[in-house]
Amino acid sequence: MITKENERLYRTEAIILRMTNVGEADRILTIYTRDRGKLRVVAKGVRRTTSRLSGYVERFTQTRLLIARGRNLDIITQSDPVKIFRNLNGENLEIYAYANYAVHLLDQLTEENSENFPAYQLLSETFESLNVGNNPNATIRAYELHLLNYMGYRPQLTQCVRCNAEIEPMVNFFSPEMGGVLCPACGEVERRSLEMSLDALKVLRYMQRNPFASGPQLKLSDQLRLELEHIMHNYTRYLLERDLKSVEFIHSIS
Repeated sequence: MITKENERLYRTEAIILRMTNVGEADRILTIYTRDRGKLRVVAKGVRRTTSRLSGYVERFTQTRLLIARGRNLDIITQSDPVKIFRNLNGENLEIYAYANYAVHLLDQLTEENSENFPAYQLLSETFESLNVGNNPNATIRAYELHLLNYMGYRPQLTQCVRCNAEIEPMVNFFSPEMGGVLCPACGEVERRSLEMSLDALKVLRYMQRNPFASGPQLKLSDQLRLELEHIMHNYTRYLLERDLKSVEFIHSIS
């Protein structure tokens, strides 16, 4: 039976992406939920030390929320944390920087009120991987590939995106504009394409074909790490039509 209370309140599980202080004690939160996608909600009075929400609506926290519908923004009335990823709190700047980038990429690729449970689960798994100390660079490369897949931007890694030829095991090229790998002949024609080593192609294919959890376990050389980062950064920059400040932050502490 649907009652007025049922209509006014709803429960959801969410990961807190961003927080903005407003007024004397409130915060507006951007959250990503498992069943409603991205939402903007308000936590009233949360900055007061006496608030029962204080400490339970922190950034990067995965939590169960009870939310009341509001005129402009819905209002968090209760928070019951599911996972607190303590190692993402900023004490380790590298881990924090990668978690921050994961959040920014998801935020920029999504619209509000668009459900995508696989993306929600992926962000949770990515935070867990970073939290337990897996290779942050490999973790984020796997995250990018799977997230782009869920958002409809899966890069083509098996056939040339220009001539459709099967990609051979050699040095090839990657075209951010065309969304995938180019064979050597087509790569020479597309001037803005990026050279891609065989090892880089193998790693991206492996991450794309396998569950997310297998990606963070890979050991990457410094040279391969930089090459993969360069390729994926150029692809996401093309999709978003700009650089993310969180990428600059990663570079500033590297």
